[in-house]
Amino acid sequence: MDGREQMNIVIVGHVDHGKSTVIGRLLADTDSLPEGKFESVKEYCRKNSRPFEYAFLLDALKDEQAQGITIDAARCFFKTRKRDYIIIDAPGHIEFLKNMVTGASRAEAALLVIDAKEGIRENSKRHGHIVAMLGIKQVVVLVNKMDTVNFDETVYNTIKSEFGEFLEKIKIRPIDFIPISAFHGDNITSKSDKTTWYDGATVLEQLDAFENKKNNTQQAFRMPVQDIYRFTEKGDERRIVAGTVTGGTINEGDEVMFLPSYKKSIIESIEAFNVRPRKSAGTEEAIGVTLKTQIYVKPGELMVRRDEPQPFVSSRFRANVFWVGKSPLVKNKSYKLKIGTMRIGVKLQKIINIIDAAEMNIDTFKDQVERHDVAECVFETLKPIAFDTISEYEQTGRFVIVDNYDIAGGGIILESVNDLESSLKEHIKSREYFWEKSLIEEYQRELSYGHKSKFIVITTGSEGFEQSIQDIGRRLEKKLFEMKHKVYFLGISSLQSGLGLELSAQTEDRIEQIYKLGELARIFTDSGQIFITSVFNLDDYEALSLKKLNQPNDILIINIGESPFSNYIPDASIEVNEAEDEIYQILISQDIIIEYYI
Repeated sequence: MDGREQMNIVIVGHVDHGKSTVIGRLLADTDSLPEGKFESVKEYCRKNSRPFEYAFLLDALKDEQAQGITIDAARCFFKTRKRDYIIIDAPGHIEFLKNMVTGASRAEAALLVIDAKEGIRENSKRHGHIVAMLGIKQVVVLVNKMDTVNFDETVYNTIKSEFGEFLEKIKIRPIDFIPISAFHGDNITSKSDKTTWYDGATVLEQLDAFENKKNNTQQAFRMPVQDIYRFTEKGDERRIVAGTVTGGTINEGDEVMFLPSYKKSIIESIEAFNVRPRKSAGTEEAIGVTLKTQIYVKPGELMVRRDEPQPFVSSRFRANVFWVGKSPLVKNKSYKLKIGTMRIGVKLQKIINIIDAAEMNIDTFKDQVERHDVAECVFETLKPIAFDTISEYEQTGRFVIVDNYDIAGGGIILESVNDLESSLKEHIKSREYFWEKSLIEEYQRELSYGHKSKFIVITTGSEGFEQSIQDIGRRLEKKLFEMKHKVYFLGISSLQSGLGLELSAQTEDRIEQIYKLGELARIFTDSGQIFITSVFNLDDYEALSLKKLNQPNDILIINIGESPFSNYIPDASIEVNEAEDEIYQILISQDIIIEYYI
């Protein structure tokens, strides 16, 4: 699109109310179609003895031509003199609402289409709620097929009054209601002489009147980290942090922070594929940055500028969610949350109220969210994540929930919730209450084994040290075993094959694995043993979680080389050479191992 201004629009409405026809008419009337496309579609209809439909002009909808319905959220490129548009044609069938949720989540404005003859349908209200849930503020209602009611102003006013009242209840204030006939072109790109009683804008004029918030350079900078690349050829040691800017601008020399890890650095360079070197980048640009201080960050983190307003970092938030899953949304079941590039486990903690999307009835007593319900809820992620509220920043205030690999819901974040009483704390409290105590006292094991129990975690932030910290753990285990101590090292390969775990960088899996590792440590240390493990690039939250999960027993966190932590202070930081001997001396100095037991 040659660097022109771009904007995303979603068009929604009940089945057969004319969404695709509106888009097809816009494409045709503004010469946005590929050469010969209009003629080829008309010929297709002639050969198949079907009446021509403007909806068939949408390039990607071959299935729609075969089945007569739009089965996907089709992305259509459409242009005016002012800017380029990506118009998302979202399906109207209830079965395809989940497609619409994912399509609408990329939009900055919405067109709601209502058939003048059929009027307001149940799905019309549901779609209004979805638009509200996704925080889309710029909304226009298209009262379509006005030709079927002879362009009757009374019909238009009735729909405007009734649907406007409904939208007001869900806090949507539509910019306008435009009476149109998409098939005949009335009020699409030019004023219709059949609606002299209407003095508002045409659809085309209204599209160009929408405010494009993506171009607002005053927004705080946000870039979800997609991946980290390193090139080793010809001595290239750059580590490039890649992602797409969702808002604001970034410049060489800016100090940045990565959340939720709170790691900080300064932008050394801004990279992009096949372009000249640049000093800055802005909204919607896919870029990579190099940092002056080499820090280890993970995909899913959010890069922000330190001199600008910061997002929230929390594991709990209050949100509105629209549920389209086959199974109800229930408390304490594990789901996957997707926000930006972050993928993480999430649970429903509390249902505040549930709204019937069609009837607007509010229920505060239901204990689960049924399909097509709109609910205000409190969610909790497995570890703190970075996010904004929808009122402050739309792109990082929207999320989707996945259940068994299917998109089951979409929503917006309303506020951060205090997470002092997190599920982890509640779990540990419950676990300790029900823990079956041994008849053997702790001091008896110490006397028998010649040492106290300890959970030793060896970590590093130095790239390429993964194998080194495992080797240190194994050598430490051997050293202690040869001294007749009760010791066990659990390596990465054992975690993978024995427990089906993998301490990977994928946030959605890794924190669950950390929790299971902490539970194992609780068992080993309760038995009086010294339990050793190694975890590459342990972060602050993971270290604190392991410490909590091992309670009431002690943990010893040893850092080798470059520290992976932002604020957490490890018990010791040592170098690779003879690290196991240094750890042994630490155990003696802390009276974990007593050299001479009487």
